[in-house]
Amino acid sequence: LVRMKFLQLLSRKPGKLGMLFQIPFCQNQFPYLCLATSTCLYSKKKKVNGYEQVDQEKYKNLVYSVTSYKTSAQTPETILEEDNLLYGPPDKHRPPVKAETKTPKNCVPLINPDKRIPLLSSESNLPLKISLQKTKMPSVTRILQQTMSPQQAFYLERWKQKKIQELGKDGFAEYTKNLFLQGELFHAALESIFLSEEAATKEQREDVAISGYLSSVQHVLKDVSEVKALESAVQHETLQYLGLVDCVAKYRGQLCVIDWKTSEKPKPFLKNTFDNPLQVAAYIGAINHDANYDFQVSCGLIVVAYKNGSPAHPHFMDPDLCSQYWNKWLLRLEEYMDKN
Repeated sequence: LVRMKFLQLLSRKPGKLGMLFQIPFCQNQFPYLCLATSTCLYSKKKKVNGYEQVDQEKYKNLVYSVTSYKTSAQTPETILEEDNLLYGPPDKHRPPVKAETKTPKNCVPLINPDKRIPLLSSESNLPLKISLQKTKMPSVTRILQQTMSPQQAFYLERWKQKKIQELGKDGFAEYTKNLFLQGELFHAALESIFLSEEAATKEQREDVAISGYLSSVQHVLKDVSEVKALESAVQHETLQYLGLVDCVAKYRGQLCVIDWKTSEKPKPFLKNTFDNPLQVAAYIGAINHDANYDFQVSCGLIVVAYKNGSPAHPHFMDPDLCSQYWNKWLLRLEEYMDKN
C-alpha cells in the first residue's frame, strides 16, 4: 500500500515517474533507484495499532469462544448430518438400479398371436357392455394401488393430509365422495352420447357438476367413432386379472382403449397421469386375451377433462408406447403376485 502511494505521488509531478523508469538498472551511481520505496519523505506518520498492546494470552479463551461460535443452525456439517440420519450415507460407488432395466419373468405378449378375428363383425351395432363379476382375481386398480412406488405414495399421502388440514376429516370424506360422484355422472353422460350418437341431454349440459367436463371434451369427441365397448369388463385369461374398460373406439382412425379422466389441475403431458398409461396397457392386454371380444387393440388414449371447461388434453399411445407400458405393467403384476 505504501509503495502504491509513493508511485501515485510521483505520477502527480510531471516527468518524475518517467525519469524513474528511464534510468538504466545497471548504472553504478543509482544501483537501487528502481527499488526506492522508502516512505520517509511522503508517508504519513505510522498509526499505532491498539490491539498489539492487548494481553493476547489473557483473552485467548474469550477470542476462541467468539470466533468458534456457530451463528446459524444450518451449516454444511449439520445438513450432512441430517441427510445421513434421514437417508443414510450416500452410496457413490453403486448407482441405483432402475425398474425400466428389468425384464418381466413371464413375457406374455400384448397382442395375442392365437386369437382368431372373424372376417365379419357382429351383427349388432350396439357396443359391448359386459358386467363385472365378483371373482378372486385382482383388479387392475388394486394391483396398481398395492405396488405404488414409495415416492408416489409419499406425494399422495401428503396431498391427503393437506386436504384434511384444509377441510377436516369429514370435509375430506365429503370431497372424495363428490369426486367419485362427478366421475360416475361424467361417464354416464358420455355413455348416453355414444349410445344415442347425439349431444348430451339438456339436463346433463345444465348439471353444474359435469357441465364443465362435457364442454372440455367436445373437441375430442369429434375424433371418436365406431364405439365397440362401453363400461365393459375385461379379463386376462392367462395372467388372471380383470378390469372395467371405459371405452373402446376409434380415435382418428385408430382402434384404442380410451380412458376418461377428470382433473382440477392441468395435465398437459402423459407423465402427469402417473399410473394411467399402465392401466390402459393392462386393459389392452386383457381385451386381446379375452374370448368375449372378437377384435384386438394396439393403441390407447387417455383423455383428461377439466371441471372449468378448458379444452381436455388427449394423450395418444401408439403401439410402441403401449408395448413399453405393457412391460412395466407385467413387472408391477409380478410384484403384486410376489407379495400375495
